[in-house]
Amino acid sequence: MKRAFLFPGQGSQTVGMGKDIYEKYDEAKKIYDEASKISGIDIKKLCFEGPEEILNKTENTQIAILTTSLAILEVLKSKGIEAEITCGLSLGEYCALIYSGIISFEDGIKLIKKRGYYMGNLIPDEEYEMAAVIGLDSSKIEEICKEVKDLGKFVVPANYNCSSQTVVSGVKDAVEEVIEKLKEAGAKRVIPLKTSGPFHTEKLIEAKKAYKKELENVTFNLNKNSVKVIKNLDGTYYNSNDDIKEILAKHIISSVRFDRAIKLMKEENVDEYVEIGPRKNINRFCKER
Repeated sequence: MKRAFLFPGQGSQTVGMGKDIYEKYDEAKKIYDEASKISGIDIKKLCFEGPEEILNKTENTQIAILTTSLAILEVLKSKGIEAEITCGLSLGEYCALIYSGIISFEDGIKLIKKRGYYMGNLIPDEEYEMAAVIGLDSSKIEEICKEVKDLGKFVVPANYNCSSQTVVSGVKDAVEEVIEKLKEAGAKRVIPLKTSGPFHTEKLIEAKKAYKKELENVTFNLNKNSVKVIKNLDGTYYNSNDDIKEILAKHIISSVRFDRAIKLMKEENVDEYVEIGPRKNINRFCKER
């Protein structure tokens, strides 16, 4: 049986996440305690108590979800549950990279602390929104976003989650205009997401530049990855020739192609998809035909 581990991104957070496994498993407790020590953030309090408005700030959300996912992962590993292939949605890609050994646990925590801060703070001062569009072909979504963007209102497809779901991202009034047009075009549902920025768009160019400097201080081990990791950028595996620092910096401003990751896993005949995170969020994408 071929198994894949999937790790979710922002939007999967919820107050109280991870408290049950922290109290039940020493392996999970160790992850929370070590991540808190490395980051200088009381991640347990952030995850277990919130409050929601604090947890939902990007600089807090990313490290909270990463730590919770890694704590669950550590429990699974202690039970002998492993995977041959792994991938994550946006932030979740870092869990996959840590699992594979390409990034160390300590460097992963440090990077996500910086990544969350830059993505939450180094953006133009505007109101932003992201929304998941369900039941409409991505080409039609691209067309409608372009129509609105050509009028000087910033909105673009940001996450291609699967064949039936694409996330749009941009300035709030532009996203709201696109939402109305998408509904008229036949979208089954449009769901606003619990995010605070125009992620995976060119609006984060300054965040990308700042984060690239952080990446220069980290050692990556692309030769260690016995576990295959799929890139969000293009849906292919990481390999030893990749410029991983450029890929991870570019990741911040580029569309997430999780749809292509799904296609690759299906081509690899993956039998079991195990989502590791605060709640079930992305596993259903892999069931799309």
